[in-house]
Amino acid sequence: MTTEPARVRNQGTRTAFITGISGQDGSYLTEHLVSSDWTVHGMVRAGDDVHHESPAAVALHSGDLMDAPRMAQLIEEVEPDVVFNLGGMSSVAKSWQQPYEAAIVTGAASVALLEAAWRLQERSGRQVRFVQASSAEIFGNASVVPQTESTPIRPVTPYGAAKAFAHHAVETYRSRGLFASSAILYNHESLRRPASFVTRRITLGVAAIALGLKDRIRLGNLDAVRDFGWAPDYVDALDRIATAEQADDFIVATGESHSVKDFAARAFAAAGIPDGLSLVDTDPKFQRPAEALEMRGDPSKISATLGWTATTNFQSIVQMMVEHDINLVREHGLAALPQD
Repeated sequence: MTTEPARVRNQGTRTAFITGISGQDGSYLTEHLVSSDWTVHGMVRAGDDVHHESPAAVALHSGDLMDAPRMAQLIEEVEPDVVFNLGGMSSVAKSWQQPYEAAIVTGAASVALLEAAWRLQERSGRQVRFVQASSAEIFGNASVVPQTESTPIRPVTPYGAAKAFAHHAVETYRSRGLFASSAILYNHESLRRPASFVTRRITLGVAAIALGLKDRIRLGNLDAVRDFGWAPDYVDALDRIATAEQADDFIVATGESHSVKDFAARAFAAAGIPDGLSLVDTDPKFQRPAEALEMRGDPSKISATLGWTATTNFQSIVQMMVEHDINLVREHGLAALPQD
């Protein structure tokens, strides 16, 4: 079988199929691709809220990551140039509560999608590309900081284990002739980050305190150190990986790391609250059975190969999220906060 070499079909005729289109990354990726004249198809479950505002250029299809035949049917019908697998369980904490579901929707579902993409390529005789949203969680408690693409994969959470399985599956299908790449994404925040994530929990809690609606906030491990980026930057990386000359795996990160405590301190400062850390309580409820202590990625490879760098710094991320959430809480009150 021969396939089209190099890049996907000419700009203006490219078609993407996105799982997880209703999430933070899916919504930003949709807007990014539509602005570049892609046609976008997305898989949604019943009840999903979709954030993009380009319905004329986006087709939504019902489906579920637990339903492999349905996913194969959709890829066969849509005939995408690129499959972006962003779906799955997004919460590390939830993966401890539902490890089997995490293994299926975050891990095994990737194999169903890879197989469907490969079969479409075989049938159509043209190249079909696949981009997997991998995670820094695959490295677990890495012995080296920062981590690179060659850092040993040793996950310490069910979420990380599921992502590691998907990461290896991408390598397997790449060796089979599919243009399959993994974007190893480090923490990336935005105004669309769900309130269940610690960063959004912080900025919403700080907003409530700034407006006099709460006195304190409760958090888990303040000493965890993460590489915090900006989600719109990271979907640009996904686009670059999808249209690269060669399939490969790339760490997508800022190269800088900060503790959760630092994030909270800067959030309070952004809201004009002095000594804000004195208003934080540590609650065992938000502690995980195990988690990596420091995750910091080395973006040298994607920078050198694809010209990508993070454009939004840590302070700006915190500032934008706090300002947004003060306005949100002012409008909606405590209803905007996560329910403990």
